[in-house]
Order: sequence, then C-alpha cells, then structure tokens
Amino acid sequence: MPSDELHQMAEAVRQVQIERALDRGDHDAIIARAFEVGFGRDGLAEQPWIEADVLVCPGGLISKSRSSHRCRFVSVDDAWVWDSGLLMREDKRSTPGAQDGFRAVALLPVVDGMDVDVVSGRARSTGHSVEHVVSYEVRGGELVEVSQRNVVARDMR
Repeated sequence: MPSDELHQMAEAVRQVQIERALDRGDHDAIIARAFEVGFGRDGLAEQPWIEADVLVCPGGLISKSRSSHRCRFVSVDDAWVWDSGLLMREDKRSTPGAQDGFRAVALLPVVDGMDVDVVSGRARSTGHSVEHVVSYEVRGGELVEVSQRNVVARDMR
C-alpha cells in the first residue's frame, strides 16, 4: 500500500475515533463523576483514565499563598489539554478556602498513538518548576503507562 493511502487511512480511523467519542457516553455524567473521584486527599488531580471512548483528564492548582502553589495538569501530544485541538469539553471549578485554587476536568477523544503526560509542579517566589512527569500512550484504545520520571532542577543548592 502506498504511503499516501496509508496516511489517508490513518486519518480516517482518527476521525471515526473522534466521532465515536463525541457520540458515546453522557459527558455531563462523566464530568460529574470525575469531580467526585478524580482528585486525591491532597487536592491534586489523579491520573487520567478512559471512559466511554473518552480520555478523562483531571487537573488543578492549590495555592498556599500568592507566590506559592502546587499543580498537576495533563499535556496531550505536547499541548496542554486546554490548548489541544482535540478538546471536547472542559469544566472548571474554584476551590475557595484555606488553600485557594481550582479543579478542572477535560474530555478528549481516545485516539490511538496519542501521547499523554501528567505533569506535577510547584511554584515558589523563585519561579515555577516541574517535579514529576508520568507519560502514557494510547494503544488499542487503552491508556498504557510508558514512563515516570522525577525532574530535578539543575544547580539547586
């Protein structure tokens, strides 16, 4: 099969996967459930999961002060979920209280070959830093973990 036909076939499969994700499932119910189970006791987002042909991506930020916060967000194919061209829907809720911040849940279609990174970070008065990254790939409609790494800032004393 010539390369151009192969690329056209791959794009057709991708479009079908996107259409199925849009048509399947109750997105309101998926988001409501994600706000219930998608955040840990520490308030940070849990790892993403697949439900009804949809990639469910919780994310959020917890502020300790104006210059200090902890956060965890999802990047898909090297773009933050909120910037992704595949974003189907994102709901965001404030979390007022002793530790201000917000929680968000993004829904994206499950597309084979999609690269998913869960990035945990921290901001202090000295700047923002990434602390940990968990990487996944969508294979055969499943979310498969491919690596985890701690990120150590250079020249930290």
